[in-house]
Amino acid sequence: MEVEHVAYGMRSSYGLPYVTPDLVISWERGDIPPTGPELTALAGVLWCSPGELMAAPRTLREHRIARGLAPEDVARAVGLDLLVYQRMEETGRWRGAERQTSTLASLLGLSLADLIVVMGRQEKLAELLRAAVTTRWQAQVRPLAKLLPLDKRLLERVLREMHTAYQGRMAASLSWAGSRAAAGAGDAGRDFLDHIVERFWTAVGIEEKT
Repeated sequence: MEVEHVAYGMRSSYGLPYVTPDLVISWERGDIPPTGPELTALAGVLWCSPGELMAAPRTLREHRIARGLAPEDVARAVGLDLLVYQRMEETGRWRGAERQTSTLASLLGLSLADLIVVMGRQEKLAELLRAAVTTRWQAQVRPLAKLLPLDKRLLERVLREMHTAYQGRMAASLSWAGSRAAAGAGDAGRDFLDHIVERFWTAVGIEEKT
């Protein structure tokens, strides 16, 4: 479809009179993101789901839109006042009770990793994991167990493996000091820390399957 056809469809069928071809082009280029109603209308014009137009959802709002649900649907399902739920979307941090969180995860198809993000705990998780691999991993088991509903023995295995992997990279950089290999090992260590949360969830998934 030409952008003119997309813009016309959004104006005529979805009541968005301000949508112009230039606005559609701005969305395509990534200059500005469409709002929730705009994304829903755009998906309708293109005969697809909102989720198909999005990258992997991360925020509470993005997960809701990807499922094609209105704020009212989610608020009613989890037992929250609509304004309270909308404030959570605006702040990007879910604050529901345990039962409400379980309902939300089921409704939006959220994994534990997704929940940690929408609850605003991603940075805390990364902080604890960095401490685990750079110092004594045993000291981080308890705070991580409070943060994550994971089996303690699984958590210990994952932390031990990650600690060993990271320390191996650092030992290599020290033993090859002054060489090109040392620089490469140092870069590998920084990359490990930069992507430590992703590595953690991958390791958890592997452990859960064994």
